[in-house]
Amino acid sequence: MLEREIKLRFDSADFARQQVLSPEVGATPLRGRRLQEDCLLDTADNHLLHCRSALRLRSENGRSLLTFKGPVQPSAIKVREEHETVVADGEELLTILGELGLRVWFRYEKYREEFSAEDIVIAIDETPIGVFVEIEGSEDHIHRAAQALGRTSTDYVTASYRSLYLDHCRAQGVNPADMLF
Repeated sequence: MLEREIKLRFDSADFARQQVLSPEVGATPLRGRRLQEDCLLDTADNHLLHCRSALRLRSENGRSLLTFKGPVQPSAIKVREEHETVVADGEELLTILGELGLRVWFRYEKYREEFSAEDIVIAIDETPIGVFVEIEGSEDHIHRAAQALGRTSTDYVTASYRSLYLDHCRAQGVNPADMLF
């Protein structure tokens, strides 16, 4: 399956929510605000990172989801292969993956709430480095939603939260660690 998405920076979650729920966008609430805890896994020689791929274990409200993401494909938006499956026990899976030679190399947290409009999902992500609206779905509907939010393609952020965090740490002159609250 192909994942298609963009992020847009916002000054606050309240303003983002107001814009997402505006008649211009027409979104409706899908899932309430909750903390997501993400772990990126890789081999000791960073095989996935070198292949520009990612393996992520996401945990929220006692539920876990394992996701593989392939390399980003050339596009005006972020497009990449994605495969996901629900996991019964995230901690046990981390133990199993550790036994297979995978290790957690980066952790990050965000508060997320989700909305739906047409064939897209719009997420408001509150992260330690700012607020982002992530729009995922068909490319045409992503562009329309961004336009309804008063944004253009020059506002699109296609970088991962890890990359954004590294840029933030460089700008602040601090050594990056995990992106946690």
